[in-house]
Amino acid sequence: MASSFFSDFGLLWYLGELKKDEFRKFKDFLKQEPLQLGLKPIPWAEVRKATREGLANLLVKHYEEQEAWNVTFSIFHKIHRKDLCEKAKKEITGHTKTYQAHIQEKFNNMWFRESVTRIHDYFDQKTTQKERESLERLFAPKETGKQPRTVVFKGIQGIGKTTFLIKLMLAWAEGSLYQERFFYVFYFCCREMKQLTQTSLAALISRDWPNSHVPLTEIMSQPERLLFVIDSFEELKHNLDEPESDLCSDWMEQRPVRVLLSSLLRKKMLPECSLLIAAAPVYPGEIEDRLVCPEIKTFLGFSESERKQYFCCIFQDRNRAMEAFSFVRENEQLFCMCQIPTLCWIVCTCLKHEMERGKDLALTCRRTTSLYTSFIFNLFTAKGTSCPDQQSQSQLKGLCSLAAEGMWTDTFVFSEEDLRRNGLVDSDIPTLLDMKALQKYRECENSYLFIHVCVQEFCAAMFYFLKSHIDHPNPAVGCTETLLFTYLKKVKVHWIYLGCFMFGLLNEKEQQKLDAFFGFHLSQEIQQKFRQCVQRIGESEHLQGEVDFLALCYCLFEMQNEAFVKWAMALFQDVTFSIVDNADLVTSAYCLKHCSRLRKLWLSIQNVFKEENANNPTRSGSVLRFCWMKPIQTFHYFFRINNVSFSAESWFFFEVLTLSPDLKYLNLNGTALSRKDVKLLCNALSNPKCNVEELLLGYCYLSGHCWKSLSDALLCNKSLVHLDLSANVLKSEELKLLCEALKQPSCQLQSLWLGACKLTSACCKDFSSALTSSKTLRRLNLSGNALDHGGVVVLCEALRRPECPMQVLGLKKDEFDEETQRLLMAEEERNPHLTIFSG
Repeated sequence: MASSFFSDFGLLWYLGELKKDEFRKFKDFLKQEPLQLGLKPIPWAEVRKATREGLANLLVKHYEEQEAWNVTFSIFHKIHRKDLCEKAKKEITGHTKTYQAHIQEKFNNMWFRESVTRIHDYFDQKTTQKERESLERLFAPKETGKQPRTVVFKGIQGIGKTTFLIKLMLAWAEGSLYQERFFYVFYFCCREMKQLTQTSLAALISRDWPNSHVPLTEIMSQPERLLFVIDSFEELKHNLDEPESDLCSDWMEQRPVRVLLSSLLRKKMLPECSLLIAAAPVYPGEIEDRLVCPEIKTFLGFSESERKQYFCCIFQDRNRAMEAFSFVRENEQLFCMCQIPTLCWIVCTCLKHEMERGKDLALTCRRTTSLYTSFIFNLFTAKGTSCPDQQSQSQLKGLCSLAAEGMWTDTFVFSEEDLRRNGLVDSDIPTLLDMKALQKYRECENSYLFIHVCVQEFCAAMFYFLKSHIDHPNPAVGCTETLLFTYLKKVKVHWIYLGCFMFGLLNEKEQQKLDAFFGFHLSQEIQQKFRQCVQRIGESEHLQGEVDFLALCYCLFEMQNEAFVKWAMALFQDVTFSIVDNADLVTSAYCLKHCSRLRKLWLSIQNVFKEENANNPTRSGSVLRFCWMKPIQTFHYFFRINNVSFSAESWFFFEVLTLSPDLKYLNLNGTALSRKDVKLLCNALSNPKCNVEELLLGYCYLSGHCWKSLSDALLCNKSLVHLDLSANVLKSEELKLLCEALKQPSCQLQSLWLGACKLTSACCKDFSSALTSSKTLRRLNLSGNALDHGGVVVLCEALRRPECPMQVLGLKKDEFDEETQRLLMAEEERNPHLTIFSG
């Protein structure tokens, strides 16, 4: 037993569980305990100096397996660590090993199961050292001392969450992951669970146990050693909103699946267990609020190096692979698509086919829609022919009808009856499976789904160019106008590309492909309907508030109709949206340059200005600069850009300020600005072509050297009237620089916000001098700073001077004592033109 049990399960681990004092006691007991068991003691000199690892080796060296067992766990009892004995007994029974062997077999089969992408042909099922370290950290204690018990992995459909979980399960079963953390790891797929009506946690565990002898009592005896992996959570379409009184704590109790899962996830049942939840980001946001201290992680799919590796595997010819990859790398939409394994396979397959036919990729696949059009039509066109036969045309029409029904009814798994209702006969199914338009649904026999939901969306969009919604066998299928507004208002969150594909198919080249494939000229009625819808949005403030502007930009970008885009963008005067990646940046830039009547732009940018983009002008600030190359006539406009992380190429962004004479308002609140960033900003402010009137730099982490640059810029700039520097630490010497600038006649600033800048009363003398010297400064906010009565007295003395133009002073009266409050109220009564507000 010593050789099998101790080596397999690690005596060292057991000794490692002992506290320092317990380990010392263990050694002391080793003097006498072997004698009481009729064994020869290990020499004390060796025991005394042994580390935990050394002591484990001594035990295995000096005793046979049963003897080592008796000595070790007899001592564990005497030092009151019976829990370690219980664990060892469980391990010795072999239950964990039996279960792990079963998990290995099951998930090996899942890994090698036939799939469209055949990812297992190109990537190893074993976790890398980096992946294991990352997974171990998920449930490791944090710096705060807290140990996460609930981790949520969010990632769009098909991005590889299930594949990743399979690797996790295999790593645990093989003994390379969580061996010291979890005795058992259970995997529940919500696609399978939603087929059940009522069940219990015990029943779910028993379903996946390798035999009928399920040691439930043993499993549940230490819930802190259990990990439950919940895959495809979004499939349940459940927001965990049951009343607390409906939840159950009994793992043997039969309850509806939703109630059972809520009880587990909300920690009513087995609160000590750990949870790993994988879900597409389409579930309601309040779900995260109902979980107990969840850690939210975003699953990003293929890295750039993995995408490159995949291209090489698919193409086999490395030169061709690199040519195709370079093309995709320069196309932000296609490059983002390739994060998702199935879509990466679609891109590779399509590009390979087009290259083999000698086609120019820039003409046939430069947009998402054009790539899908080529991919789908290639599937339905026999090799060696230039056009499809009638049967292929009919099959594609049926597939489009099926896709449309699915999008409107939120159906993504189809029965054979669904296929027949949409014009597909049973004999079509093997063909559609063979060409990889459809794939079998593994959880249910005779059920099918599209190879990816994006393919379903594309086919659904194409349906509207082939038939009217009135002709569809399912009345749930809506009209074109309803589809567009449903998409732009984000009513159906799983409609990711449907609207974009509708606009994209209106492109002249895509229309030519459609006409050639189906052999007749398609109706132009849709474009007119879309024009009417966009016009309604442009003419209604209410609709503009409901519509996602960036979603409309993506639609127009896919359409690539310059005249239509110019007409559409001219309808908008006020625009608000957020940019979270380079694809958003490129797409919005394409549309914003046509906003000829734009007055206000409220914009938040994240994850865009990164170091890796520094050498690529299409993915950096030059895109923003491009937005403003054409000056916007007549109107002033406002620009808010928050949460930016600038890098080497930030000069591109700040150059925008000198290229946009009508830009009057710039909000950079919450953006960490380096010394270099501030220098570039101030250079732009000093340029006579910069007409910014209001500049907000709150929470920008401005450092000492930045204040000199800002002070110098105030002396040169003739347009800036309001400057907000709130929540930046401002030291005494730095304030002096600022106040000296305010005193100069060339400084035109009228309003200065310095709330929560950690100022003290020592600064009030500098402010007093600036207030009486400046001819323009009328509004000063000093709220949230540590000023005392003496400092307020100095300020009030300056306010009483006739040369002081101050009209608004920001100070929180309730932060001062009664004497200071009376002083401030008296000052307001004395000067009817002065307002003191709380900031």
